[in-house]
Amino acid sequence: MATAGKNLSDYDKDELPDARQMRIGLVVSQWNPEITEALYQGARSTLLECGVSDGNLLRWDVPGSFELPFGCKKMIHREQPDAVIAIGSVIRGETPHFDFVCQATAQGIQELNLRGEVPVIFCVLTDNTLQQARDRSGGRHGNKGAEAAVAALKMAAL
Repeated sequence: MATAGKNLSDYDKDELPDARQMRIGLVVSQWNPEITEALYQGARSTLLECGVSDGNLLRWDVPGSFELPFGCKKMIHREQPDAVIAIGSVIRGETPHFDFVCQATAQGIQELNLRGEVPVIFCVLTDNTLQQARDRSGGRHGNKGAEAAVAALKMAAL
């Protein structure tokens, strides 16, 4: 496994762009809230640490990961952020539903990036087990929310 024994969330704040004037949107899926809240907290704390003011963080909730692309699109049009982070968690179950939700969510976020002017960062965990999701939302592999926050700052500055 490529992530075995690694915390992938380390970053050097000094290498990031000045974020003091950036407005960052976070669209958070309410499905698997243990995971999505941990991802949100990782992203939020990283953005604050990197200079984004609390007043420039925008949070919208959507029911599930499938709804993330629409939520991101609406946030971009209404709030005009510099970047949006789509936060979700899909954990494999007993049916092919997992595959359809993951594919549609990824495709929707990709389309927003290709057709729009505001970067949308994919922070959707697509894990086989709840433990894998926990490991990537503040556990032994770090917090993908923090990684998404770093990506959002870099992309907003492009």
